[in-house]
Amino acid sequence: MKLQVASSLQDVNPESWNRLAGNDPFLQHAFLHALHETGCACPDSGWAPQYLLLQDGAELAGAMPLYLKSHSYGEYVFDWAWADAYQRHGLEYYPKLLCAIPFTPVVGARLLVHEPQHRDLLAAGALELARQTRTASLHVLFPAADDLECLGRHGFMLRQGRQFHWQNQGYADFDDFLARLSHDKRKKIRQERRRVREAGISFRWLEGEAIGAEDWRLFARCYRQTYREHHSSPYLNLEFFQRIGAAMPQSMVMIQALRDDRPIAASLLVRDNNRVCGRHWGALEHHPLLHFEACYYQGIEYAIARGIEVFEGGAQGEHKMARGLLPVVTQSAHWLAHPEFASAVEKFLGRESELMQAQGAELAERNPFKEI
Repeated sequence: MKLQVASSLQDVNPESWNRLAGNDPFLQHAFLHALHETGCACPDSGWAPQYLLLQDGAELAGAMPLYLKSHSYGEYVFDWAWADAYQRHGLEYYPKLLCAIPFTPVVGARLLVHEPQHRDLLAAGALELARQTRTASLHVLFPAADDLECLGRHGFMLRQGRQFHWQNQGYADFDDFLARLSHDKRKKIRQERRRVREAGISFRWLEGEAIGAEDWRLFARCYRQTYREHHSSPYLNLEFFQRIGAAMPQSMVMIQALRDDRPIAASLLVRDNNRVCGRHWGALEHHPLLHFEACYYQGIEYAIARGIEVFEGGAQGEHKMARGLLPVVTQSAHWLAHPEFASAVEKFLGRESELMQAQGAELAERNPFKEI
């Protein structure tokens, strides 16, 4: 067994990597390599790939999608306060090592292995890399349960987060789903959807290879426009969208909003057999409630129509509960080199966990579904 670090997936065999990644579209060689090669997650953007590879002779036996980060943007697990505390004490927080899928708050494997015992080799190897490069910290975001257990054994501090997911209870159609909600929630959703229809807006779903070059150009325009309106810079670019659309069409779903038969907005979903994730959206025109329709209701309707078990609506957002998405606990794992700061963060995480539990109990009382 041998550990090595690669600054690109260029020389990593895609089939070997994808055997480790399984069916998760966000872990596919094509997805990660496109982020790097299109300049979205690369050294110039503050994401320097440090892929950790476990070689068993000529075979790739394990891997971690690691990055050396010079900031904390695009992560969805917020450690800005930790970085600020380091700075106020005259210490450098960046660069840090991050194991994550860039710009993707979706739970999945982070210690990619064929054999469970190899997770420990990867975890130990990542910690050794952090020590060798003298980085202040190592973070693993949105890991699967098996990874989390392994990281805990290696001394990582665990942190809870919360997202809101929709679960398919075998609904026949969207009206069947609405019938399970409380009266006020059902009424509100119908009113919101009606206002979008009355604005003359209709929708179409494009899947896989039906998403053409012009559709990707439209989506990129919508995406850039929405970032611009929020006085921010987009993380992703047209080349990235085109590349993943060509390389992994089976995972791509684009929902377009049309007014007078002209596309005015679009949302992008990424799917596998059991899960569809709402990832990005944008609009060329502002219409009240269009975001909710394009990003939530259409995604739920799509999941029902295709028999998909889970629709994930992205990071944060308690307002999603009123639309039938329920709270789900997510996790992250953190290692800090500085012992005093590690102790302080551990105490903070204990208090934060208690607060999360209290908030979880309060959210449970706001369940939007009817009591059966």
